[in-house]
Formats: sequence, C-alpha cells, structure tokens
Amino acid sequence: MRKLDPTFYTVAMAALLAIAASVLLNQIVGGQDSTTNAQRIAGGTAHAANTSTLRPVWAASATGRVEPRAGEVRISAEIPARIVEVIATTNDRVSAGDLLVRLDSSDLTQKLIAAEAEAEVRVRERDEDVEEAAATGAALDRRKAEDALYASERASFRALMAADDVYRQHRNGEADADALAKAREALAEAEQKEADDRAALEKLADTANMPLPTRLESSLTIARTEVAQVVHAIEKTRVRAPQDGAVLNVWAKVGEMAAPSPDAALLLFGDISGLRVRAEVEERDVTRIRIGQRVVVRADAFPDQEFEGVVTQIAPALGAPRITSRGPRRPTDVEVLEVLIGLDGTPPLLTGMRVDAFFRHEAAAAATQ
Repeated sequence: MRKLDPTFYTVAMAALLAIAASVLLNQIVGGQDSTTNAQRIAGGTAHAANTSTLRPVWAASATGRVEPRAGEVRISAEIPARIVEVIATTNDRVSAGDLLVRLDSSDLTQKLIAAEAEAEVRVRERDEDVEEAAATGAALDRRKAEDALYASERASFRALMAADDVYRQHRNGEADADALAKAREALAEAEQKEADDRAALEKLADTANMPLPTRLESSLTIARTEVAQVVHAIEKTRVRAPQDGAVLNVWAKVGEMAAPSPDAALLLFGDISGLRVRAEVEERDVTRIRIGQRVVVRADAFPDQEFEGVVTQIAPALGAPRITSRGPRRPTDVEVLEVLIGLDGTPPLLTGMRVDAFFRHEAAAAATQ
C-alpha cells in the first residue's frame, strides 16, 4: 500500500475545515439577516410616523439691520442757505423742538423789520380813521380778536427766539438748567396764548351776519400776513429736532451750503430708547410670518447672546432687497418681504448693526410664553 504524503494530507484537512466553517458562518448570518429584516418590516410604520412629525427648528429666518424704534430720520434743510452754526453733536439726547443747526437769516431779519413797520403804519391808519373808529358790535369784536392774535403771535415768536438763545447758552455752559426750563415754560405759555386767541377768532368768524372787512382792515390784514410769511421763512433757517430722541450722526459743517435735498442731509436722528430690526424675508417664507410672532435675533458681535422680539409690521408687497444686495440688481435676484421686529427691553445692539432673525413656530412661541 502506497503511503500518503504528509503535506497533501495537511492541505486536504485544511480545505475541509474551511468548507465546514463557511457553511456554519452562512447559517449564522442568514439567521441574523432574517431577524433584522423582520425588525425592519415591523418598525417601518413607526419610523415613517416619526419622520413625518419632524420639522425645522425655525419657521423662517432672515437677515436684518438694527434701527431706532421709530426708524432713522435724515434731517435736511428746507431752504438753501449757508450754515452759520452747528449746535448738535453726535450722541446728543435732545427734546422735540431743540435747535440743532442754524442757517443764515440776516437778510430775512431785515425783511421782518420792514414788514413789522408796515403793519404798524396800517394800524395807525385804521385807528385814526373816523369811520373805522366808529365800528361797533361784531365788527369791533373781530377787530379786537385780530389785534389780540397778532400780539400773541409776535410774543410767541419772541419767546421762541429767546428760548433758542438760552438753549445755545446752556450748550456752551453759559446758562444753567433752571434758566433753560424757565425759557421753555415761557415759550409754552406764549404758544398756548396764541392757540387760544386763534380759536377765539375762528369762533367769532363763524358768527352769522358778520360784516365784511373795510378797506383799511384789509390793508392791515395784508401787512400782517407779510409779517407772518417772513417769520415762517426765518423759522425755516432753524433746523430743529422733530421729536425726543438722539442725534446719531452729524454731517453739517459751518460755512457749507445747505440744500433742501434728501441726498444732502444735515443730521441723522432717531429715538434709541427702543430698537427694532428691519428684516428681509425671502419670498418662499412669506406665508410663515405673522403679526405678533415671536422672533429670536442674533448678532455676530454678541455670539453668546440671543435677543427676543415680536413681529410688529409686515409690508403689503414684495420688493427688491436692500440689506443683502451688492451692486446693480440682476434678473435672477429674489424678491423679499420687509418685516419690522420690535425688540424687547433695551438690548446693547447698535443702530445699523447687521443681525440674523429667526422666526419661531407659533406652537413653540406659545410654549415659551
């Protein structure tokens, strides 16, 4: 009998062991795959249900800029004139009516002197006329009311000029706060007196059977109207604060010519006692925005802080983006919806700062309240 080669015997045994191990491994893996498939089939419905309930964290997001509560106001001159004094400085807190910039009014001052002199002449002519002196009844009452109104108008203008002078002195440290308060109180009293006299004249003018003005009365009315027109022109040379707020920037310089144009603004003004965000929502997200919706605002300058707010106003139409646009508009640019967001409290954000606004889902917003 022929003896087997030990090497052949070893190889044959290794092959048999490999075949046996392969069969055993296939049986084990096959069982696991069957179990896994069964589990997948059984859990398919639950997985689909869970997937259907998932939704984004935010209803929408948008880019925006911070601005004062009532928006920024670019204050320009009403008439072309040379700037002779700039009273306001950046970051000044001012009250409504405070003088900010003064334009040259020297020629108007001379016109006012001439117009007042003409009005005084017309008064003497009326009072010295025999027929005019005999006026009685409603005509006399109207004359007295007109004289009272003209006197209160002149007193109100003088009080305004005096208040401006005291305010300028106060700014320069030449007058204290009490003097400024008294000047403003005197101005308020003079303006109230003017309003009362005007109302009295208007009420008297509605009286039935009021006689027509005489020739001299008409001449006096014309002269007084010229005075009022010059006063109005002088007031246009004084740029004032439109409301209580702060001066955000000053571009006016003494010696330059002021022009009545929005492109030649003298100051930037706003009420920063509260802030808001002007955001631009893309067209695809406009149906997800509602008045009263809660919003989270984030700024790169404050990476660890979030600021809460609420949607206060939604534009009625789409428009071109103004915050994110760069260069000329292209046909492929998307339309956006402008949304105003009132911020809660007094956040440390600066006007003009670029921020990101995230609009909450209504259910999530209700849960956080």
